[in-house]
Amino acid sequence: MSVMPPNDEFTLYDLRVEVVATERPMVCNHRAGDWFELSGENLRFPDGQTFPLYSLAGILPILPAKQRETHPADWMTTDTEIACPDPNCQSRLRIRRIGRRRFSHGAVTAVPLGAG
Repeated sequence: MSVMPPNDEFTLYDLRVEVVATERPMVCNHRAGDWFELSGENLRFPDGQTFPLYSLAGILPILPAKQRETHPADWMTTDTEIACPDPNCQSRLRIRRIGRRRFSHGAVTAVPLGAG
C-alpha cells in the first residue's frame, strides 16, 4: 500500500495598504490615497509612486500576520488601521485583505515538508 504525500498547499491573503489622512498633519513623504499591494512575498507599487522607507519598515512586521487566516475575534482580523510609526506624523495605514492566493510549500522553500 502506498502512502499519499501530505498536501503541501496553503493560502495567504493578498493585501492592499493605503495611506489615510486624519485631521492632524502628515509629515512623512506620503499622501492620502498612496498605496501598495502585497501578494505572497512581493510588494507592488503604482508606477511613479514612492513610499517612505520608515513608514514601510514600521508596517512590514505586521503584514505576514495579516496575510494569514485568523480567528474572527482576533484583533488581527478586525483592526484595519495602523498608526504611521513616525510619532510626528498623524496618518494611518489601512490594511485590507483583497484576495486569496494558494501556494505550494515546495515552491517557496527548500526545506522538506515535515522536516521540523
